[in-house]
Amino acid sequence: MKKRLLVTLLVFIMAFTAVACTIANVGNEVEKVDENLLEESPDENRDEEIISVVDHLGRTVTIEKEAERIVSGYYIPTSALIALGLQDRVVGIEAKADERPIYSLAAPELLDLPNVGTAKEFDLEGCISLEPDLVILPIRLKDQIETLESMGITVIGVNPENQELLSEMIAMIGKLTGVEDYEKLLDYYKEKDNQLKSIHADIENKPTVYLAGNGGFLSTATKNMYQNDLIEIAGGINVAGNIEDSYWVDISYEQLVEYNPEYIIIAPEAKYTKEDVLNDSNLKGITAIEKGNVFSMPNEFEAWGSLVPTSILGKMWLASILYGDEYPYDEFVMEKYHI
Repeated sequence: MKKRLLVTLLVFIMAFTAVACTIANVGNEVEKVDENLLEESPDENRDEEIISVVDHLGRTVTIEKEAERIVSGYYIPTSALIALGLQDRVVGIEAKADERPIYSLAAPELLDLPNVGTAKEFDLEGCISLEPDLVILPIRLKDQIETLESMGITVIGVNPENQELLSEMIAMIGKLTGVEDYEKLLDYYKEKDNQLKSIHADIENKPTVYLAGNGGFLSTATKNMYQNDLIEIAGGINVAGNIEDSYWVDISYEQLVEYNPEYIIIAPEAKYTKEDVLNDSNLKGITAIEKGNVFSMPNEFEAWGSLVPTSILGKMWLASILYGDEYPYDEFVMEKYHI
């Protein structure tokens, strides 16, 4: 029953995001160039304004008209394109699209598009052959970005590693594609964050949480990761939140026993199970184990623990785990019906 409800929820939230468009620009310099400062266009009837954005490589990128043919080489901007309602403009996406349920549920047409490979094996020639007027790539593909730029193709480098950078990325896409009312979605996110914070605002002793990575149980998120913000907004204290000089870190069993978290949350798409954790003899005596407070974050549609447009669901889900009396799971589900 819960799974069916969550499937329905996905349809609703993606429908909402298609209307609401994109997350607002947080800290990103995005401006329209004053027409008086531009050379007169040969086409006197053209009424478009040149749009200028600064991408995550610090490059100023301009475009003279709304992008109509888009290639995305990274799943996070692809998911954002769906949230913006731009899937009809996408002509190429990253490899392994069929492994992401969000596509088949919200934009199945993407599955029939040619893929441009991965960050490790990017298909530069295949991307060029699609004749895009906007390409979105992760910043680690800097060389390919420079090559595309030298060929006159508009391309932005993105690095959506935290909420602010994700917001900047989607604002860039929104501006370059002519999406106008993305602030509606930002307002929704702010509203939900404030609602969750109000649940635990007066609670002094918040529960401690250990968030285990998907690659291994002893890998965890530090203060620098989005997952730390997810835990805090949901009302928990990240036991690894005092680590500030790294991102994901590997710890020892001894360190985890010393942390003694009250809750253990397994990241979506983990290579191990809840039962593996509960049956691990090295974890005996940990409060979360003794009380059975071990939970796997859902990943039916997307990994809610990562920075994708539906990541707000991860915060809301975790709040229902930590504060079930104040914010029951059923209420979490029903809220999605009213989006």
